[in-house]
Amino acid sequence: MPANLELGLDTFGDVTAGPDGALLPHAQVIRDLVEQAVLADELGIDFFGIGEHHRADFAVSSPETVLAGIATRTSRIRLGSAVTVLSSDDPIRVFQRFSTVDALSNGRAEVILGRGSFTESFPLFGFDLRQYEVLFEEKLDLFAELIHKKSITWEGSLRPPLKDQQVFPPLEKGELTTWIGVGGSPESVVRAARYDLPLMLAIIGGPAQRFSPYAQLYRDALARLGHAERPIGVHSPGYVAANDTQAAEEFFPAYKAMRDRIGAERGWGPMSREEFEREVAGGALYLGSPQTVARKIAATVKALGLQRFQLKISAGPLSQDKLLRCIDLYGREVIPMVRERLAAG
Repeated sequence: MPANLELGLDTFGDVTAGPDGALLPHAQVIRDLVEQAVLADELGIDFFGIGEHHRADFAVSSPETVLAGIATRTSRIRLGSAVTVLSSDDPIRVFQRFSTVDALSNGRAEVILGRGSFTESFPLFGFDLRQYEVLFEEKLDLFAELIHKKSITWEGSLRPPLKDQQVFPPLEKGELTTWIGVGGSPESVVRAARYDLPLMLAIIGGPAQRFSPYAQLYRDALARLGHAERPIGVHSPGYVAANDTQAAEEFFPAYKAMRDRIGAERGWGPMSREEFEREVAGGALYLGSPQTVARKIAATVKALGLQRFQLKISAGPLSQDKLLRCIDLYGREVIPMVRERLAAG
């Protein structure tokens, strides 16, 4: 089994349906997220991540604020974003917010930095999409300085320079664990290695094994740059129920609603049941009974040499009671099975 393997959960805070089938207010969805994280902490799950979005179908625009609330009600689970859209934010403010979460959680905060798969934040905060690449590169460069140094002297092209600037609150101890989220670009993989930061692969379609070259590219780049080995993680969607049939029947309607809504914006056709079942059988959906999901996670961990796997459980209007039951099965049954399988070789 890979040393120090961590098994976590992610959610995008999708707006869920209540008992009557009507969509819940964003405020209730946020409160429900806190309850999900509290349960995950009680079950011994290693990580709970919350995504950032700025649109009507997702409730969370400020993951750090929700994580701060969770920090005060949990004791051991690590808490982070999934992801923070650094391109349309200020690196110093991002660091300050996560250092605050770190203080409230006694050192359990993490951040996963990425460019995000949605672009609503760019016009909302006044950023030019034509600067998509340079915004991320320059802001990541500044953030890398923030996590390694207490006094910052830095200069770029998009903001005034900084000289001997301190940022508060400082971390109480150590450094802020910072991952780079990558969707499949070799350039992004090499960038993570260049900044000597852990790599989080977002695998949302197709078999995980096709990302093996990216994992190897990252390891090779680290070695070429003279860096020590760094963790590699995977974030993929999934759902756990008592058996495979129940999992598919409960998850498919909500997943299709979410997938078709986003697909309509991006020019994709509606998702068929056949496409869904192909993704479950051999793709990036970790769905089924605890045994089925554990088997698939263990195979992915071995194929890519992972140090972390994060199951993204939110899916459109999928209800809170189903999400809580999924978390319970993941913590009580899936995680022990994954560890047993990996220990057995």
